[in-house]
Amino acid sequence: MKRHMLTLLASLVIAPGIAAAADSATADFTPAQQAAIGKIASDYLVAHPEILVQVSQKLQAQQQDQQAKDTLTAVISNAQALVNDKDTPTYGPKDAKVAFVEFFDYQCMYCSRMAPLVEQTIKANPKVRFVFKEWPIFGDRWPASISAAETAISIWQKKGAQAYLDFHNALYATGHDEGKLTDADISGAVEAVHASLPTAEQRKATHVALANNDELARTLGFGGTPGFVVMPVSGATADNTTVLPGAVSAEELQAAISKAQGAN
Repeated sequence: MKRHMLTLLASLVIAPGIAAAADSATADFTPAQQAAIGKIASDYLVAHPEILVQVSQKLQAQQQDQQAKDTLTAVISNAQALVNDKDTPTYGPKDAKVAFVEFFDYQCMYCSRMAPLVEQTIKANPKVRFVFKEWPIFGDRWPASISAAETAISIWQKKGAQAYLDFHNALYATGHDEGKLTDADISGAVEAVHASLPTAEQRKATHVALANNDELARTLGFGGTPGFVVMPVSGATADNTTVLPGAVSAEELQAAISKAQGAN
């Protein structure tokens, strides 16, 4: 066990090539020599515990980098489900060249903070198709998350894109998140777009879309909301697609659109 300590440190802090050399070299040492090397490494770590912090940080960075690569690969593989799902609300031209996809929950605090920036981005990009993946991940804790998502999809099905977007923005405009969203908030937003609350049967009809969104989000590796994907509607590659897992700035949203348009 001790003989691998220097190899582990080398692999995480120095370089894989040095790690391989260290492993090969220590394999030729006697048990006594290996024990001595282990003692030296152990004493060094005790004297310099900051090395362990550096190792942990490097390992975490490597894991995050790999996760980002895996998510990007999954996004490219699931492009059609992201940009051309007939059960997903969209806003913008059907012949758009770029799609802006958001996974969100109406009770998500960070989604709420992002809502004005997304609204601003929609107004600034009339040629982009905005795709709204309702993902009520807080539904087990706060039932209004599910009710709001069901109602939103139902409004889109019955009254179209503009009514859906107005309802969506009206819910976020309440400022009620983290369990504060109420049935009255939902009813008020419904009335504001001159719609009606969905029946039990209409709510049930949205569940396939919600389940598909949940499965897709987890396939992509999203661990929470919001999650953004910006990509060309066709011909998406790792070079023209951006994944933004979490709250970001308006500038980052716009940069992702420009990248998908081929401006960068």
